[in-house]
Amino acid sequence: MLVSVVVDYVVALRMPNSSENRKKKLLLISLFVNLGLLFYFKYLIFFAENTIALSNILGADIDPLFLKIILPLGISFYTFQTISYTVDVYRGLIKPERDFMLYACYVTFFPQLVAGPVLRAVEVIHQFAKRPPFMWSDIALGLRRIIYGLFLKVVLADNIAPLVDIGFAIPIESMSALDVWTLAFLFGFQIYFDFSAYSHIALGSARLMGICFPENFNFPYLATSAKDFWRRWHISLSSWIRDYLYLPLAGIKVHDRSVGGLANATLNTSKNKALFATWAIMGLWHGANWTFVLWGIYHAVVILLYRLLAPLVRSLNRNIKVICGITLTLPIMMMSWIPFRAESLDLTFAMWGKVIDPFSYTHLGMRENVYLITAIILIAIGATYYIKNKLAPIFYRGGLIVFFESIVFSVMFSMVIVFLRPINQFIYFQF
Repeated sequence: MLVSVVVDYVVALRMPNSSENRKKKLLLISLFVNLGLLFYFKYLIFFAENTIALSNILGADIDPLFLKIILPLGISFYTFQTISYTVDVYRGLIKPERDFMLYACYVTFFPQLVAGPVLRAVEVIHQFAKRPPFMWSDIALGLRRIIYGLFLKVVLADNIAPLVDIGFAIPIESMSALDVWTLAFLFGFQIYFDFSAYSHIALGSARLMGICFPENFNFPYLATSAKDFWRRWHISLSSWIRDYLYLPLAGIKVHDRSVGGLANATLNTSKNKALFATWAIMGLWHGANWTFVLWGIYHAVVILLYRLLAPLVRSLNRNIKVICGITLTLPIMMMSWIPFRAESLDLTFAMWGKVIDPFSYTHLGMRENVYLITAIILIAIGATYYIKNKLAPIFYRGGLIVFFESIVFSVMFSMVIVFLRPINQFIYFQF
């Protein structure tokens, strides 16, 4: 990290007074250092193993490569932050930060360092420049976010995890199509609760210090389309991919904020190559495995299909559009989690094969309570959205919000104490 921080700091300082040609060279230096370090630590073994395997298939006898590389914690996240900084300076969106300690604080600020959200300099550096005044509202809001995040993690995600592990351990021959659907939904819930929990804790921890981060999740499983899903899921990453990868490849004007996600990327038939390349890289960013690449390609195909159907969707009544959109989008997005969780491409295609086989819907391979738990969680997500957006405003108007939140967060905190077990790390720590 120290190498990339120093290089990007120096590169950014030299850019403003440089010619356009020199600016490009400086930017290339920054990208080479950052992506080079990321490639070495995260992808060298993956590409080496695949190269050796391909060479052996072609007739070359190459011995397996034995490398032991320890992946630095959070390297994917702070690499993206340093890249966005130098690119934004190159684009003229921000001025280079001359105070090295201030810039280093932006890159290494601990709450979100290991699992996001991916911060942009324009969003946070100015907050570090001046010590924020102490405000009790920041303390209260920060603690609420932390308690909510802990509840999502230790009460929900960590208790769903064993069900997912047991389900994916079942031999594929014994699985039914209903089992595959249930496991897709369960893991979708697990990773959502787990990752959004970390985001809430990160936002809450920063808020305790008077620092505001952009939101990273907004009820993604209530999305009405694939685009809408990525407007709501891991917003900081999807908007980063939009502005620093997809839009430059597609030749479209970029944005300067972590909002909108990939949904703000205008698509047309001439941009399909950029779409698929972006999503393949998006998948590979999540892990050095072909299953993650497949996950990315899956989303590219889904987004392309939604784009083709856009004229038909726009002609529908608004209520019908919302109901049909959620009904179709939810299972499609959930099914994308199969390659994200499966250990191999073979298992992924085998599980997808079960789903499209009508004769695989005739039996159940897991305990009955697993299906019931899945249904309850799905209903609870919808109920939570209704309470937050419909009932909470009523409590605000009636002056009962303090009483209502006191009960809710007291129950959450009590359940966190009961279920707290220091055994399960956050899923996104591996990325």
